[in-house]
Amino acid sequence: MPIAINPRDRAVEAPRRASRLALMGAAAAFALGAAIGPAPLSPAYAEAPLSGSVTSAAPASFADIVERVKPAVVAIKVKAMEDAQGGGVFEMPDISPDDPMYRFFKRFGEQGQGRPQKHMTMSQGSGFVISPDGYVVTNNHVVDHANEVEVALDDGRTLPAKVIGTDKRTDLALLKINDGQKLPYVEWGTTAPRVGDWVIAVGNPFGLGGSVTAGIVSARGRDIGAGPYDDFLQIDAPVNRGNSGGPAFDAHGNVIGVNTAIYSPSGGSIGIGFAIPTEVARDVIAALKEKGSVSRGWIGVKIQNVTQEIADSMGLKSVKGALIAQPQKGGPAEEAGLKAGDVIVAVNGEKIETSRDLARRIAALGPGKTADIAYLRSGAERTVKLKLGTLPDEQEARADDENSGRSQELSSLGIEVVPATEVRGAGREGIIVTDLDPSGAAAQKGLRRGDVIVEAGGQPVSSSRDLAAALDAARKDGRRSVLLRVKSADGAKFVAVPVKGAG
Repeated sequence: MPIAINPRDRAVEAPRRASRLALMGAAAAFALGAAIGPAPLSPAYAEAPLSGSVTSAAPASFADIVERVKPAVVAIKVKAMEDAQGGGVFEMPDISPDDPMYRFFKRFGEQGQGRPQKHMTMSQGSGFVISPDGYVVTNNHVVDHANEVEVALDDGRTLPAKVIGTDKRTDLALLKINDGQKLPYVEWGTTAPRVGDWVIAVGNPFGLGGSVTAGIVSARGRDIGAGPYDDFLQIDAPVNRGNSGGPAFDAHGNVIGVNTAIYSPSGGSIGIGFAIPTEVARDVIAALKEKGSVSRGWIGVKIQNVTQEIADSMGLKSVKGALIAQPQKGGPAEEAGLKAGDVIVAVNGEKIETSRDLARRIAALGPGKTADIAYLRSGAERTVKLKLGTLPDEQEARADDENSGRSQELSSLGIEVVPATEVRGAGREGIIVTDLDPSGAAAQKGLRRGDVIVEAGGQPVSSSRDLAAALDAARKDGRRSVLLRVKSADGAKFVAVPVKGAG
């Protein structure tokens, strides 16, 4: 479910189902006056009889838990300087010097030339204190591009905060505040929650600090298209804009997740929220605290899931594994001999179920580590040992794309493609979407990884150059969009994508 994430309190588009996920841009930071340890509660349900159906009692009050954890939840206030809507460099209209308005526009342009219009914006989020010396966890999108960050404590005080580090790929950030004394804090949970367990969310929805809601863990391992490492908890405790960065607690007051996004056709909560699980957040926050950044392992491949059609055409027994659409030139995978069409099925003996599973597993190993990669080629399983590189940051990745001749036209859509002929089992028609920016124009219009674009503007395409040419031709003709004919796992469809600079 690809989603487009706007910075600070933004809506998140889910084009695949014409729905919206909203990032909850207020930060609920937890500041507890003392270490908060787990406290036993009365049973929230009756034990299920061995031979009958489960019987349950009404849940015990959450008041004792809330009283203990609420002092560690904070509101995060962010000031940022941004370009004004429509602001920018003044352009002189194409009019004759004899026109009576020429002198006016010339004088106006000389006064404002080269001065992009700026204005100060303010937003809020949530977060929580994780140590008595004032380290605060929140979302990256809450503090992204911030010029000034403040943390409002539960006791009414407001303190300046320093951004220690951020990680866009998991949407996490670590802040530091200091008031000269020990602060109340909460602790990470050590046991992963089960589907059906109670969950309590505390945060700053709509700027209303200290709000508490409760529900259950509805699902685990959700992929909402936010990035390659999606592994969200789905919760039904109501969360709204402003809850971003706030904690989700278990029934003992331990943090089991960091609230990040909601499924929202209307912009408000309908009871479906998503939280970064503790097992992911804890390691990322530890790295940010130690180094200010997160280093991940990298093998240099474009990958996609194995569909049933691809499995059938390749003679595979299952759809498990990650299909290599294209090894990156000079990357560890290419140097180790991996090729397009190979299907990676295990890393260090651990089975790989999906492309997302491979991305998370390689990233977690870290740079410099050696990995045994098991893969399928021509129906036979093989193994290769390779040394992991360092996953390039976003700027390096963009530079690599430009150096490899990636079209600016495709950059504007936020997609990467390879010819279908380079992916075994994908057929000989069209180009395959191998990577996709969830906030890009293509994702917002409904394209997904693995889709095969067979026509653009009524003309067949077999390379990225063909697609770029169709976009360029549409722009020159003054058209605002190009119609793509696409084959996907759900069948054939048409997708109209915007043309950069048209109109």
